[in-house]
Amino acid sequence: MTILIDAGIFIALRNADDEFHTRSKDLMKKALKAEFGRIYTSDYVVDEVITTALVRTRRHDLAIDIGKYIIESPRIIKLWTTKDIFNTAWQKFKTFKDKPLSFTDCTTLAHIEKNRIKQIMSFDSDFDGLIQRIY
Repeated sequence: MTILIDAGIFIALRNADDEFHTRSKDLMKKALKAEFGRIYTSDYVVDEVITTALVRTRRHDLAIDIGKYIIESPRIIKLWTTKDIFNTAWQKFKTFKDKPLSFTDCTTLAHIEKNRIKQIMSFDSDFDGLIQRIY
């Protein structure tokens, strides 16, 4: 079993005021205990998390803290967006006219496809119908 963690999980995890904070803590505990198998995230997700933290808080130190949490974790496998992944994501993005998926979400789907990841941990319901979502 495998799972990819989306940005919203990390953001809620590090923000005690987030409505999903408690749920994200519970999910991450399970993930770090390998209850979902190997844990993945991507460079685009890391980018989204760090940027969101900086924009919301205007605190560089908090953006670094959340980035370090993900980047330095030995249990979270980081997937890097190659030209092939980028091109696949672009093709997906162009086809999702009626589904509001961001380009980052499309890169996530491309990584999931390429690496045969079975689930996504996300509070984003836009993934519903595309992959099994744990939330």
